[in-house]
Amino acid sequence: MKKVKQQGRKRRHMHIRRKVKGTSQRPRVVVFRSNRHIYAQVVDDSAGRVLTGVSSLSPAFKELSVKGDKKAAAEAVGKLLAQELKKRGIGRVVFDRAGFAYHGRVMALAQAVRKEGLEF
Repeated sequence: MKKVKQQGRKRRHMHIRRKVKGTSQRPRVVVFRSNRHIYAQVVDDSAGRVLTGVSSLSPAFKELSVKGDKKAAAEAVGKLLAQELKKRGIGRVVFDRAGFAYHGRVMALAQAVRKEGLEF
């Protein structure tokens, strides 16, 4: 059962990736969620490199000491990511949900990034 779900997500992700490309002016924000944690990376596909990343395991997140559920952690990761992108002078990004449903933690992260002033 688990393998079938993973294969479905990978198939959806490849379908999304055909259309979503990150550039140096507008990089791609990729979200991955596990059962316990959430990860977000900013990728410049034209250069083939990761610009930055934040997760619920990163030291900056640990300093916040977020209380609550996994959705609150996703919001905090979104805020941290937006702050990191603002430091780098990036105001517009492309959102890649990586085959996950735009619901729950993925949506919370995206809304937190938007609330901080980034545009997608």
